Amino acid sequence: MKKGNPMGFKSFKDIADNADAKIGAPGGGTEEKLEACVPRNRVIVVPDGQSGLKILQDGRIDVYSLPVLSLNDLEKKSGDDSIEVMALVQGAPVYCDGTAFRKQDTTLCDAYDKVLTEMKASGEFAEIIEPYGFSAVAAKSTSREKLCKG
Repeated sequence: MKKGNPMGFKSFKDIADNADAKIGAPGGGTEEKLEACVPRNRVIVVPDGQSGLKILQDGRIDVYSLPVLSLNDLEKKSGDDSIEVMALVQGAPVYCDGTAFRKQDTTLCDAYDKVLTEMKASGEFAEIIEPYGFSAVAAKSTSREKLCKG
């Protein structure tokens, strides 16, 4: 979006509620489905990231939606300081990677969880993942219980 979030968006619902707002998304992707609450005539389907960036810069859309890693990469490569990435969109699902353990390895799993919790609390977790474009805030906003129901 434009730097400073001039339209004050915090969620896809905010975009849907603003009758003037237009959002860009790749066709058929997860992002297009997330915007289901936005009227279809205000969702602009774009073929690729560079096109989405260009139409945002030209003011033909107000927001461009992609996974945060892709957005961070586009922003970095653009060299355009008039745009910014908003990571952690209210109500949007948090996707994750995970670490798996055999069910019988509860001691190892518990030790892993303990160290991961300590790393998140100390800021070390953020220091490790954020240089790669991941959001520690987003990662800390969910849990195994929320993501692994059933």
